[in-house]
Amino acid sequence: MNLQEARASIVTELAAVCRSMGADRTLVLGGGGNASVKTVVTDITDATVPVLFVKASGHDLATITADGFAPLRLDRVRRLLPPVSVPADQLRNELRCALMDADATDPSVETLVHALLPDEVVLHSHADAVLALSNRVNGAAVVRELLGSLCVVVDYAMPGPDLVTACDSAWRGRRGDEIGLVVLGHGLFTVGATPEQAWQRHQQVCAAAEAARHRPAAAAEPLPAGDLKEIAAFRKALCDQVGHALVVRRSSDEQIAAFVADPAMLAATAAGPVTPDHVTWTKPFALIGRDLAGYRAAYDAYFVAQQTRTGAAVPMLDDTPRVILDPQWGMLTAGRTAHEAETTAEIYRHTMSIMTENVAQGGYQPAGLNHVFDLEYWSYQQQKLARITQDAELVGQVALVTGAASGIGRGCTQALLDAGACVVGWDLSEKVLDAFDGPNYLGLQVDVTDPGAVAAALARQVEVFGGMDILVVAAGVFPTSANLGELTADAWRRTMSVNVDAVMELYGQSMPLLAAGFPYGRVVLIASKNVAAPGPGAAAYSSSKAAVTQLTRVAALEWASAGIRVNMIHPDAVFDTGLWTPELLAARAEHYGMSVDDYKRRNLLHTEITSADVGLLTRELCTASFACVTGAQVPIDGGNERVI
Repeated sequence: MNLQEARASIVTELAAVCRSMGADRTLVLGGGGNASVKTVVTDITDATVPVLFVKASGHDLATITADGFAPLRLDRVRRLLPPVSVPADQLRNELRCALMDADATDPSVETLVHALLPDEVVLHSHADAVLALSNRVNGAAVVRELLGSLCVVVDYAMPGPDLVTACDSAWRGRRGDEIGLVVLGHGLFTVGATPEQAWQRHQQVCAAAEAARHRPAAAAEPLPAGDLKEIAAFRKALCDQVGHALVVRRSSDEQIAAFVADPAMLAATAAGPVTPDHVTWTKPFALIGRDLAGYRAAYDAYFVAQQTRTGAAVPMLDDTPRVILDPQWGMLTAGRTAHEAETTAEIYRHTMSIMTENVAQGGYQPAGLNHVFDLEYWSYQQQKLARITQDAELVGQVALVTGAASGIGRGCTQALLDAGACVVGWDLSEKVLDAFDGPNYLGLQVDVTDPGAVAAALARQVEVFGGMDILVVAAGVFPTSANLGELTADAWRRTMSVNVDAVMELYGQSMPLLAAGFPYGRVVLIASKNVAAPGPGAAAYSSSKAAVTQLTRVAALEWASAGIRVNMIHPDAVFDTGLWTPELLAARAEHYGMSVDDYKRRNLLHTEITSADVGLLTRELCTASFACVTGAQVPIDGGNERVI
């Protein structure tokens, strides 16, 4: 059996069990948890090689496939086990040297523990039930009493070389019938001859821990909507402090409301996370209230104290909170991406549940408290964070695109998402709801002519992403062609309502959010070639686009003092939109005596302009390249004699 055959058999079986495990969010959060299987394969020289397939870094157990497991030469990894002590800063290199596939993602930092345990399959999770017990006052005694008959119990140690040393010592002293290993303040490892057996044992231990929990029910009304301007301004302050854009997510439901209203719960947060593994998501402690300067001072003092304790000579990491607990707002969580902000929120919800439970049981006392600083500053962990950091120019920035379901609006949305931005897409069509996948996109069905709907959609945007840095106005209507005398007042008013009046209303409601944009607010209006060169039969459309262009020029004048850059794009002959059917294109081409392809390129450059092209130009106007530009009107039409 070679590597690929192993992936298709035992590793595929393991992946299926992992997906079941990953579907239980009380077991794995924030990429936590891993799994492994030991087998034997034949390498390229026909030599028989014992192999450890272990979950590779960056893969989520809920969606993992066989390709998400890194194959390592088991004998090579076991040479790194105690009594050998691998320096922490050399662990990644040593594990990579053991890989049988040079293209594999880095193996889990807990690979050494998986190699140490002799059973064929090892499953690991940060089980809430186990963490809850071990983070009580006298948690070590509680865990040993309740779970000692099933598992070897190990005091907390840092993942990597320290943890494998602690596990090695404890495992050597086992009775022999244990089905797993509990690391206090860290999680649960279970073993088995097959993936299914290891999974059944995992569930058995978790059920035993769960039976000993007593979770009080907290009742509270959800918090009311926060002030959008205040939340957006707070997000900007966070971004300014950390030096780059952050996505901020607000949670204000019953659980959050009860927690932030209880002084005992807020005091418990100072003790730190339920496992040091969460510190890179949550930071060592939450900010209570909105005093960023106070948090910065507290973090600086924490850093000095921990540096003195450990003797570590490391530069201080950023002192910007990732979890903010406020009696009026509820919980805000911050991350470089929407995924990070959402994951941090999920982790802290579980943290709150454990804190609430343990305070009621006599006190919350994290078992790994003294190692929070060690893990936050561990070089291996910082290298991992650096590898997953996105470098796209608009990462962490928040955009609103109207008319996002199709045509130019869709092209603009795609371009901004590709640049790393979070995008809220509005459209009257329900297709906008699932026009794009992923945590960076939020689709909302909105009638832009309804001020109440606009206000509600902006509130939702602030709840999910924290504010607005970029506004792209692409929604609009093009009425049926009608010459003057044939144009009805209803068609005229409808065109003006969507293309002008709605934009005026949106500008008014958006301006306070844009003023709090990071690093500054940006507006791009998708206008039209018809502003400079109107066409016959398009009086309503041409007039509306001229009017909204003039409105936007005024916005550029009025908003410059707030640092908001406001620019306009004038597209022409963009045929991949809902306005142009194949039949209409054919008819217009025939009218001019051209082929459809020639008609599409009927400009000075003889080039075709697509929605994606307009999207790329829109994105560029939102980057630092145009930081010194406002009030500009940029044609994208391949060159039009009437415009030039």
